[in-house]
Amino acid sequence: MAGSTSRCASAAAPAGPRGRGPGPRASIAALLFAMAAATIAAEEPDLHTDRDAFTPATRCIAAGTSLLEGSQVFIDNRSGTPTNSYPELLVRYAATEWWEWRVGINYSVGSQGNVVTNVEVGELPIDGHAIYESNILFGFKAALTEQDAWVPESCFILEATTPTYAEEWGTSPVATVVWGWELPAGSRLDAALRYAYSVAESGWFSRWGPSVVWRRPVTERWEVHAEYFATSTQGLEDDTVRPFVSPGTHFMLTPRLEIGVRVGWGLTEDAAPFFSDAGIGWRY
Repeated sequence: MAGSTSRCASAAAPAGPRGRGPGPRASIAALLFAMAAATIAAEEPDLHTDRDAFTPATRCIAAGTSLLEGSQVFIDNRSGTPTNSYPELLVRYAATEWWEWRVGINYSVGSQGNVVTNVEVGELPIDGHAIYESNILFGFKAALTEQDAWVPESCFILEATTPTYAEEWGTSPVATVVWGWELPAGSRLDAALRYAYSVAESGWFSRWGPSVVWRRPVTERWEVHAEYFATSTQGLEDDTVRPFVSPGTHFMLTPRLEIGVRVGWGLTEDAAPFFSDAGIGWRY
């Protein structure tokens, strides 16, 4: 069968000068196709977007590449107006294998803050009042360790969000430590701890955000995950604790383009009953 296939291929190929086999154009086309296929195969099947879950990815993107991420988030707050947050645009540029720069923009309208996203905004009391806020984001992400037995893969993210329009002004620093392990069958267990110093009507306060996510590939292009995360405030007149459970998924349309969605449900009276987050990631 192998020999027969080879003869058929030879017969179908355009003849070169004096019938000696494929001409130079066919050879060049075959070479270009092989190079393109090798490039696609060499690219990682996962973009390692930070928007895919509340827990960011444990690694930086490949050196010399950029990654654009964006989302549309809806939070059905238990009281007050729903929160809509968009485009949650983040551009990541990898200067080296272990260091990347980050810059982004966002607009948010609603009450009770963006407590389910990676974008920090101010927070108002749960009184039905709405907050309108647009922000710019800037910072960096640095890889810390690679996985070695029980030593996890880890990274550190330091960002700041500055309002361009807001009821409460002030640059909010946000620090996140992320760590995780690759498990058998290609699944992952990742965890993170986020700390933000934000502003409210009553003054500055702290917000803590622990999270853990289990990720499982279904196919080479399709991944699902299940996550638990919570946000808790410290320093407000009425501090809150808001835990959530959240399943999600993403699908690679091409080796450079990802689409994803996640939803979640709050577990306490302070937490929003439901949220949804749909977005994309594009490497270029």
